[in-house]
Amino acid sequence: MKIVVDAMGGDLAPEQIVLGAADAVKADNSLEIVLVGAKERIEDVIKANGCSADGLSVVDAADVITNDDSPTMAIKTKKESSLVKAFDILMHDEDAAAMVSAGSTGAVLAGSVMKVRRIKGVSRPALAPILPTLKEHGVVLCDCGANVDCKPLYLMHFAIMASGYAQLMFGIQNPRVGLLNNGVEEHKGNEQTKQAFELLSGSDAINFVGNCEARDILSGNFDVVVADGFNGNIALKSAEGTAEAMLKLIKDGVYSGGLKSKIGALMLKGVFADVKHKMDYNSNGGACFLGVGKVIVKSHGASKRKSICASILQAQELAQKDICKKISEDISKYTETADAVAGSDQ
Repeated sequence: MKIVVDAMGGDLAPEQIVLGAADAVKADNSLEIVLVGAKERIEDVIKANGCSADGLSVVDAADVITNDDSPTMAIKTKKESSLVKAFDILMHDEDAAAMVSAGSTGAVLAGSVMKVRRIKGVSRPALAPILPTLKEHGVVLCDCGANVDCKPLYLMHFAIMASGYAQLMFGIQNPRVGLLNNGVEEHKGNEQTKQAFELLSGSDAINFVGNCEARDILSGNFDVVVADGFNGNIALKSAEGTAEAMLKLIKDGVYSGGLKSKIGALMLKGVFADVKHKMDYNSNGGACFLGVGKVIVKSHGASKRKSICASILQAQELAQKDICKKISEDISKYTETADAVAGSDQ
């Protein structure tokens, strides 16, 4: 399987991107990874770190899209950038199954829509990370930043796409879907969430279980939480910040609490390591962009090699399980049913 990687995207590019790609090939030697970016710099990283070049190929790109660039204009004008060239390979190479980038989120989203195109019937694609929970598996948060303003139908489509994603990734047949809101009661929320609640609760296409407050996203009581990109992004950043703050508070408490605290921490070292691993985005891959015609995974901008490796293996798994076909079928079924109901009401 061929995975295209934007080697110049992210705060730690190209070193951490290239090392993560090399780790992914080492983890699965059936992978073929195309690194797109400044060829000399990429090859220098490979040589300096003693990485095997087996399974890695490099496509030179003279330019880079930064966070300061206008996403749409950059995709249109920066033809020699690593991201645009990666999209071109993804779309014109039949063997290319997926793409991974830690670069500008806006540019990745713009390129996904402009070059890869939406799956037929999808009103808006959405960015969907998997967050850790208190229970066995994670929760899909959809959307976390791609669509700031949403109509209720967009949220319905997010729920369908994220449910299919959860089925493939978690192995569950009937994912529980919650709607991010400021209260669990049906009457809570603004006009958008009230209308979305009515639409979601009236559909047989998903297993809608009601409103979800932000504090319950990580509870494990939901497999999917849908939101507009504005509130979803705030919820995501809040969860990340809270996790980092709690881990720092525990660490500071151990080191400032004297000998007893240090002995206690030593006894709980394994527990702390498990918590840190579960809450660390560097261990858990990236966010899949659901609703476009090929697998695209957006890694965190500060991703290190571990996160890039995880994102590449995540993209491989999603391509193998054909997430795009799954979404296309589920959206088509919903649209046909909705059209039939609308026709019968006329």
